[in-house]
Amino acid sequence: MFFKKKEFEIVSPMKGRLIRIKDVPDDTFREEMIGKGVAILPEGNEIYAPASGTITTVFPTAHAIGLTTKDGIDLLIHIGLDTVNLKGEGFAVKVQTGEEVQAGDLLLVADFEKIRQAGYRLESPLIICNPEACKKIVYSDPAFVHPGDVVMKFLK
Repeated sequence: MFFKKKEFEIVSPMKGRLIRIKDVPDDTFREEMIGKGVAILPEGNEIYAPASGTITTVFPTAHAIGLTTKDGIDLLIHIGLDTVNLKGEGFAVKVQTGEEVQAGDLLLVADFEKIRQAGYRLESPLIICNPEACKKIVYSDPAFVHPGDVVMKFLK
């Protein structure tokens, strides 16, 4: 019996410029300490689910959301860099832990102008936290993306 590999897609959670994770000016993300992924330099304030699944974490500081896909992939959507220090200012979370979401559902609204004025960088990583669960990860080339555009594919 032969088993066919399944290909899955992760889509952009926001409008903006897709960049390689290696180009993010933060060692934790650039050196893939949390996992593998991409980042988006946002243009717009709405953050959407990059895949269907369950919200596993809404950080108390609202700067990041964890989601586990129906296929068991753990994703982290991190808004800006070092924005944990804002203690929730500039973020309006629209979901809660345990909630089921579909790709494209609104997760959060971020006031990127307020974040920028507070001196924080806007690069927003989208990370697969358990890349060992993927046989292969393919990243889209850097480009301008809209919510729903494919930014990563993985084989399981």
